[in-house]
Amino acid sequence: MENLSSSENQSRDSAARNRSPDWIGESTRSLLDRAQTGDEKALEEIFSRYLPRLMRWATGRLPRAARDIVDTGDLVQDSLIKVVRSLDGIRDRNPGTFPAYLRKAVLNRLHDEARRASRRPDMKSLAGTEPDSMPSPLDETIGHDLAAHYEAALLRLNAGDRAILFLSIEMRMSYHEIAKAMDKPSDDAARMAVVRAGIRLAREMRDARET
Repeated sequence: MENLSSSENQSRDSAARNRSPDWIGESTRSLLDRAQTGDEKALEEIFSRYLPRLMRWATGRLPRAARDIVDTGDLVQDSLIKVVRSLDGIRDRNPGTFPAYLRKAVLNRLHDEARRASRRPDMKSLAGTEPDSMPSPLDETIGHDLAAHYEAALLRLNAGDRAILFLSIEMRMSYHEIAKAMDKPSDDAARMAVVRAGIRLAREMRDARET
């Protein structure tokens, strides 16, 4: 069972309670369009889809020293809200834009908090860099030793492939959920997109090892 803080559990439970069955079939892009017009129900559905997984993903990446300063749930919620709001001014509205910006926004906040923790006088010995004892979803999926190679190879892929792999590998979404997030016509189309992106990722990682 996930080892979440009380505030993370409250956020997760609140998102689940507020979820309306009317929104479950909506694509993420449609929900984003509605949320940006001030539709609170659409925003709640976006939270239901992304918040619990983002909390788990961020907890595995946030150093212990930083967790003494900031609550993971607050960090993730703040990042999620900011990305939803900022997309209104972004011209690129392809389906991969949202997860790509989301991953970047949360990673930036994680790095900021780690730097802030390292500047605390009582944390100099830790330097704020010790990883949380809980492995990240990425480490659990491909192993800690491969994670750095994965990150480097991911940056060499196109935005669409990066988004697909983020949702599949790191967020552990099902093909049905990925189809909704990426505007794919079917679960099978999402599966094929994941397979193709995975092949390209493997090729990049192989080429990097050979050079």
